[in-house]
Amino acid sequence: MGNGIAHVTALHGYETSIYDLSENQLDKAKATIAKNLSRQVDKGLISKEQSDQTNLKLQFSTQLAEAVQNSDLIIEAASENLEIKLSIFRELDKMAPAHCILASNTSSISITKLGFVTQRPNQVIGMHFMNPVPVMKLVEVIKGYNTSKIVCDTIMDLSKKLDKIPVEVNDYPGFVANRILMPMINESIATLFEGVAGVEEIDQVMKLGMAHPMGPLQLADFIGLDVCLAILRVLQDGFGNPKYAPCPLLVNIVQAGHLGVKSGSGFYEYTAGSKELVVAKQFKK
Repeated sequence: MGNGIAHVTALHGYETSIYDLSENQLDKAKATIAKNLSRQVDKGLISKEQSDQTNLKLQFSTQLAEAVQNSDLIIEAASENLEIKLSIFRELDKMAPAHCILASNTSSISITKLGFVTQRPNQVIGMHFMNPVPVMKLVEVIKGYNTSKIVCDTIMDLSKKLDKIPVEVNDYPGFVANRILMPMINESIATLFEGVAGVEEIDQVMKLGMAHPMGPLQLADFIGLDVCLAILRVLQDGFGNPKYAPCPLLVNIVQAGHLGVKSGSGFYEYTAGSKELVVAKQFKK
């Protein structure tokens, strides 16, 4: 998600720094952005000159203070883990310029909680991009309890300048997208778990019967099964409602290390380095 967000901001003319602890991860981000820009050129979506200018707008750093020192906006895109994000926001608050807006690409974690650990809760906001970022139009703009109107308006306007369609939502578990999507994915996994139908059959019903471009089990693989599990737990804890409890099959698959596309297997098997599915897997209860 981070490299996708950087791709889009740099493409639209913004000086963009990408920070990661790992030099290897930065190299991967650089290669991914280059590949995706090249694909856009090949499809006639952007010119070769735009691609070259985008690369010139990008900087890569393993030093957080260096990466954020002149920032007007920082978009955090770390793992969907509350403690990790809280730690990052504490550090960002110390290092970022006083005027800088701190945004999170979280798909479910409370913006109010993230803002609370900073000295600038009015400048903390959610920017939930959809994956893949260069392709998908939606940005959920999430207002924390203390987020100021001017910050919200600024991010709504910026999202439009990035050629996205922003939708303003309030800060409750899962926001809108995942509050609706994750129970559907969880119910699809329960349908498999209870033996009602197989992986491919469930996905076919939703694609052909509901006109979904991708079946829920394949989509879960694409999102990351560990991410789906984390979001469901946020929903369950946040609302205290057992309807959000993750299906035992999802818990078992994640514990077994089958996380979807990124690990090479989930509800489907994937060829190395490819998002193309090979064959549906069969799981036991």
